[in-house]
Formats: sequence, C-alpha cells, structure tokens
Amino acid sequence: MTLRTSPRRRTRMAAVALGVSALMLGATACSSGGGAPSGSATLWGLTGTDEDTVLGPSLKEWNAANADGQVAPTYFQNDAYKTKIRTAVGAGSAPTIIYSWAGGTLNSYVDAGKVADITSETADAKGKFLESVWNQGVIDDKVYAVPMNATTPIMFYYNKDVLKSAGVEVPTTFDEIVDAIPKLKAAGVAPFSLAGASKWPSLMWEEYLVDRVAGPEAFNKIMAGEADAWSDPGIIEANEKIQELVKAGAFVDGYASVTADSNADVALLYTGKAAMMLQGAWVMTTFKQQAAEFAEKGLGYTTFPAVTGGKGDPSNIVGNPSGYFSISAAATKEQKASALKYLTDGVFDKGYIDRMVKAGQVPPITDIDAEIADAGGDFGTTVYDLTKNAKNFQMSWDQALPPAQATALLTNLDQLFNLQITPEEFSDNMNKTIGQ
Repeated sequence: MTLRTSPRRRTRMAAVALGVSALMLGATACSSGGGAPSGSATLWGLTGTDEDTVLGPSLKEWNAANADGQVAPTYFQNDAYKTKIRTAVGAGSAPTIIYSWAGGTLNSYVDAGKVADITSETADAKGKFLESVWNQGVIDDKVYAVPMNATTPIMFYYNKDVLKSAGVEVPTTFDEIVDAIPKLKAAGVAPFSLAGASKWPSLMWEEYLVDRVAGPEAFNKIMAGEADAWSDPGIIEANEKIQELVKAGAFVDGYASVTADSNADVALLYTGKAAMMLQGAWVMTTFKQQAAEFAEKGLGYTTFPAVTGGKGDPSNIVGNPSGYFSISAAATKEQKASALKYLTDGVFDKGYIDRMVKAGQVPPITDIDAEIADAGGDFGTTVYDLTKNAKNFQMSWDQALPPAQATALLTNLDQLFNLQITPEEFSDNMNKTIGQ
C-alpha cells in the first residue's frame, strides 16, 4: 500500500453532528491538564456519534477502572472545535489528547513541534490496524497520531430499480458512465445526484477521476509542493472528463443549489429521481433512517469505475480513513503516560470495537471480517473489503491540503463544475496556491 502522510469530514461525517455552549468553550481554554487532577489527561472530542455511542461509553468504563490514569473529556461542535483547537494548540494550551483528521493539520502540528512522537510507544498497536489507515498518522516514518473512529471511503451508490427500468448495467468504466447518460435521461431520471451547493461532494469526482487517470502520484506531487503540480496532464484530463459529464447532463438539474446537509442528494436517489450518486459511506445511516426498505432491498453500492488506459489502480479509494488522536507535546510526563495508556489499551479494545460494529460503523482493524458481516451485512463487508484491499487510500483532498489551499480548491472546483473556468484555468489558479 502507498504511504500517505496527508477523512474529512468537517461537516459531513455522521460521527460529527454537533453542539456546545459558549460557557463550555470558555471553560476549556486552559492548560493541557484542562483543570483535571494532576496526572489526569484531558481529551477534546466531537459531539454526536463519537460522544454518544463509542468514545463516551469507552471513557466512562476506562475512568471507572483506572483511578490513577483518568482521561477527562470535553465535547465540542465540529466547527467550534476546529476554531478552538487551532487556538489552543498555537498557544500551547491544548488538551493532552488532540483529535484531528490528520492530513495538512497534523503536518502543521508536527512542523511546529506541537505533538509528540509516539512511534516506540505504539509499536505493538500498529499491527492491529489496516495499513492504509494507520499510515495517515505517520510522517517521515514517525508515528504522531493513531486511528480512533470508523473508516468511511467514498462509495458509488445506485438505485437498482431505476437502472433496471432504464436498461442500464452498473457502470464499471468511465466510458460506461458516459454511455448510460442518454439512456437514463430518456427514461426521465437524472443520471447522478449531486449536492453541488455544498461544493465538497463535487470534490469526490475530482479525487477519483484524478486517481483513475493519473494515479496517486499526481496528488503526491501537489502535497510535496512541486511547482506547477496542478498542471499534470492527468489532472487536466480528469477535469476535462468532469466537464464532459456536465455538458452531457450527467448531474441532476439544479445541482448547483442542492445541499448535502439537508440530505437532498440522498433523497433524490431513494425517491428514484436520480439513478446514481457518489457519496461517503456515512450516508448509509441516512438511507436507513429515511428509507429503510430501500436501503435494504433497492440500494446498490460499489467502488468508483475504472478509466480505460488510466494509471490508477482500480482498488484505490478516497475518503476518510479515520479520525485520529495525537498527544500534546506540552503535556506533563504524567499526563502523557495516562494518555498513552488509554490510546494503546482503551481505544479499539473489544468493547470499543463492539460498540462501533453495533452502531453500523466499520472499524479500521484487521481480521474482523466475521464481526463486520454479522453486524453490518453486505454494506459493512463491502466497505471493509474496499479499505482492506486498497493499494492506496487517499485522504480527502480538503483535509489533506493546508486550509488556504483547500478553500481555493473548493472554490475553483465549483467554478469548474459550473463551466465558469476551463480545466487549464483551474490548474493555473491552483498552481498559485502551492506553498500557501
């Protein structure tokens, strides 16, 4: 598997739907000890599924059994957390255990000396994680972060009945996608649902097409800061294919006003108004909540189609390998010891894994095929197998890149999808952001 040192989900993983008061925010702006007893570690996490289903119960059990190694959690809304943790880390007042999506954020922490090297302390833990997920916390062969929640690759969803009625087989190549467009439009349905107003769903198309055309190397050059890396011929070709789809009417009418936070893109698929959709594994929860029968019988899912003649391995996936925990370099020796013990012995212990599987999540752990199949059925097995077998698991670009570049990427990609700029102009604009 290719080493990536670069999830995502800021506002989109089901594990991070959120809420915290201003008083709580103010109360936690303190030292790495966070007001906890001496030797106790502090942890900042996200409200929602992590707090309610997995992390919260795990910490309650852990603290009850480890009086001398407590871990005191505080939970934040997703957007509030991003602002709060950036300030705290910069000021040297971060919690002992720092949550991140790895990627550009983790790289910036490492460059600034804000997180501890935990390579030797986590050596025994490495073997239990899927390699493509573990590697996201590794920078220059040193471990700075370990996985802490579910793996959620981007999936190619389809409505079985809609495709069957239109006489269309599930596409396995890009050419088959193009061939399916007129057939589906003639049947009165949109070929693809797309929440274009949210911008980041469009990025999924960019990520997969660049991978399939040019392989992981094209984005690796961008991450390495190579001059004019965005002008790689494979990136330009991928963006030409995106505009080919737009011009052919591949996406639902008015896609530029469809939002993901309202789950409008998901609804278009299960109501039969769209035939296919590229979205994260996390939307399976929405399908089950809003259209349980469809999720069980009418929904299909697979990986992104291949591009004939492309350099990318068809097993490659993109998405969110996991969320990650690091340890603050500013923590005391005692706090670090408490934190390390929880990260190595508490996170992803049997109870932790069981809770995730029961919640329909897919832990990035080796050799749990049977448990996933028993709890998650075919979907869980598909997600697990895609992750396990991926030769490269590319972290979502808007998480992998530094914030300024990520913002410019989404802006320019939105313009590309709306045919406001050409593929060459997209590359020229993005080349100017390298090094920011």
